[in-house]
Amino acid sequence: MSISAATGTQVANGTVLVTGANRGIGRALVEEALARGAERVYAGVRRPVTHPDRRVIPLMFDLTDAAQIRAAAGQVESLDILVNNAGLALYDDLGDPSAIEQHLAVNLYGPLAVTQAFLPLLTRSRGAVVNVLSTAALAALPVIPAYSISKAAAFSMSQSLRALLAGQGVRVHAVMTGPTDTDMSRGLDIPKAAPESVARAIFRGVTSGAEEIFPDRMSASLEQSWNGGAVKAMERQNAALVAAAPAAPVASGMSGT
Repeated sequence: MSISAATGTQVANGTVLVTGANRGIGRALVEEALARGAERVYAGVRRPVTHPDRRVIPLMFDLTDAAQIRAAAGQVESLDILVNNAGLALYDDLGDPSAIEQHLAVNLYGPLAVTQAFLPLLTRSRGAVVNVLSTAALAALPVIPAYSISKAAAFSMSQSLRALLAGQGVRVHAVMTGPTDTDMSRGLDIPKAAPESVARAIFRGVTSGAEEIFPDRMSASLEQSWNGGAVKAMERQNAALVAAAPAAPVASGMSGT
């Protein structure tokens, strides 16, 4: 596995972990990593799975269970790319606060805990974190508002980690998926991208070093305006404060040492 400032993190000969690997985009990401020549692919799942390719190693844990996450991290010797893909999307109307709590547990706190657990390995390899988010992080889908809130929070987390971990050589990518043909969006009667094409675009973005990855036709329509927009410029301006500020507890806690 190699990393270049110009090309980002390469999949070939590397080790990849994909959470939510049993279906949808997660399963497609496993297959795409194999196709790109990954040496080993850890399939993060909650229930046992099998795969015909010996390079795929099931890694069972619930991303809302800190003890299980720590145990899973102890089973991995090296890691180049962590893909936080597992997620939850349920219809709600914000009438029940527990719906927000449930989405935050899976879509925000879970990926953060997984990233923290595997960060020492990623720091050693100067690897990458890939957070699979949604265009709902930028513009809420009011039919699934708790999901939208959690993805917006996860995007802010991704931007923060990007600045905090840059000095350790760890890249952080945020994937802004549009509607994709998975179980999660089965009830939406709208055009959807195939998970396989989304997975290809995600790894293409990782290898090219894109900070935000827009992996389908709908989300790609936002890419140019986002990359050249005022919000992205402000993120880069704010990131410069990390080097100037005194070490904070969260920064030292994410050191990976």
